[in-house]
This record gives sequence, C-alpha cells and structure tokens, in this order.
Amino acid sequence: MDVKRAQDIYASKETVSVHLDGEPVWIEHVDAQNGMATVQVGSRPTNTHTVGVERLEEQDH
Repeated sequence: MDVKRAQDIYASKETVSVHLDGEPVWIEHVDAQNGMATVQVGSRPTNTHTVGVERLEEQDH
C-alpha cells in the first residue's frame, strides 16, 4: 500500500479491511513524511505497531 491510500483509508468513514502480515489491523495514524503508519492489531487497543505503509495490504471484500 502507498501513503496516499493509507491516508484515504484512515480518513474514510467506511470500514476497509487492512492486514499486516496476515493479521487484521486498524490504521490509527499515518506519518506521510516518513511513510509510516501506526496500526492497532486485532481488537486490543494496547496492541499497536508502527510500520512502513508498504507492509499494509488492503483486502478485497
């Protein structure tokens, strides 16, 4: 995924399925300048990771 798409998903009111290493994640923040995103893994708000947006994969519905 690229930074623009990550920002679009983050700003979207719709739910978009995004995965990191096969696990479902929620995008919490996008750092466009550095190409990074902070994501919540699964349903635990404390389980967050900051990763390169290229590692995120949008899933088809």
